[in-house]
Amino acid sequence: MKCLILAAGYATRLYPLTENFPKPLLKVGEKTILDHLLDDIAPTGLVDRYVVISNHKFAPCFFEWAKTKPLPLTVLDDGTTSNEGRLGAVRDVAFAVRELSLDDELFVIAGDNLLDFSLARFLAYAKGKGASSVLRYYEPSVERLKKCGVLEVGSDDRILSMVEKPAEPKSNWCCPPFYYFTREDARRIEEGIASGCGVDAPGSFIAWLSSVSTVYAMEMPGSRYDIGDLKSYEEVKKNYRGIEK
Repeated sequence: MKCLILAAGYATRLYPLTENFPKPLLKVGEKTILDHLLDDIAPTGLVDRYVVISNHKFAPCFFEWAKTKPLPLTVLDDGTTSNEGRLGAVRDVAFAVRELSLDDELFVIAGDNLLDFSLARFLAYAKGKGASSVLRYYEPSVERLKKCGVLEVGSDDRILSMVEKPAEPKSNWCCPPFYYFTREDARRIEEGIASGCGVDAPGSFIAWLSSVSTVYAMEMPGSRYDIGDLKSYEEVKKNYRGIEK
């Protein structure tokens, strides 16, 4: 399995901290956000290659960081230099697949979110289902749902529909940016783009894929910490206690 880490954003809401430094490499406690994620995933032994997809502005920071990691790790520069010119998360995944000729299961994660439970539980769930899978959590705020990917889910966890940033959310199930794709479904990313799926939000491909393939949604056994602005970063630094063992 290959783990693709989405890290090509410009994090403009975190300026001045991220004006010249990537958000995934900000520290929470003694580790960077990205190190918290990789230190959780690596012990599963399921991933044989990690790929960090960055932009041209921040790629040098990730190249330096990668030198310290004892993992099979590749940093890709997607060539963009501004928030206005970004490829979008779905095109970044497609770029990595093409650039590295990947043909395997994919575990796609955002490099700027933290969880207080191990992703090993999610990977075990996806493997058990034998199908592409995502996480979901209950979001009571309608205003927040309008800024997220919202799922309708059947009694067997199968996704019935998904809409990114809906004007009128049809449920309270929110999908965070952690996705497992089977090899067969990973091969359909270009097809999804050609079919008109959105490319900016990473869940846009899930929204398309769930309409043509079977995708399951595991209810999260803990909490997600989304670091979107300076206030949320300070709150996470203060409150995050790591992954529950």
